[in-house]
Amino acid sequence: MQTKQELAVDFFNSGFNCAQSVLVSFCEKYGVDKKNALKISSGLGSGFRSGKICGAASGAVLVIGLKYGQYKAGDTSSKLNCNAKTVEFLNAFRMKNKSCICREILGYDISTPDGYERAQSKNLFKTTCVDIVKSAVEMLEELGY
Repeated sequence: MQTKQELAVDFFNSGFNCAQSVLVSFCEKYGVDKKNALKISSGLGSGFRSGKICGAASGAVLVIGLKYGQYKAGDTSSKLNCNAKTVEFLNAFRMKNKSCICREILGYDISTPDGYERAQSKNLFKTTCVDIVKSAVEMLEELGY
């Protein structure tokens, strides 16, 4: 049986973005089918397509929402807990990976053609991005997701 990290890396290497790859590795545990997990997270890669918040981190935040997210109006306890769990994860992600910002992690803004080409020429999608996807999944697992 594949580990969640292996599953995430396989999805990433198959052409799915970092957010999709992280979310899909946890979706079934939280009752979300793979198709919907892949669809809902498809716009989050490359830092929301703007080089901002890392897709692997945003995929992980979706997992946090699946476990702790508020789904009833007025449920401030769930809302506050989910917010705290999100902050906890992002702080740990930032400590481990030096940033939560895609362009800072890669050293290039891949939302621009030039930045994308440079990152691709340095093979960052096959090295750094794979490491970040694995890191996000590993961190989620360590936190009990």
